[in-house]
Amino acid sequence: MILYTPLSHQEIFPEAQGAENEIQAVEWQGRTVFVSKNNDGHYQINQLISSDPNDYLNPDFLPGRIIR
Repeated sequence: MILYTPLSHQEIFPEAQGAENEIQAVEWQGRTVFVSKNNDGHYQINQLISSDPNDYLNPDFLPGRIIR
């Protein structure tokens, strides 16, 4: 099954998300990103929310990137 949606996997299937991986929206480098906190205290990008297509080509906003 393919879902074409701007929603993240956790928003569509919330039961698959554990309590330790709470996702929150933050402003980073002037863009809104959804992040989850790692065990070491850093944050990992899960999703970028932007209306600018060039933001999605920027490696700074790739899902999985660790930010401090």
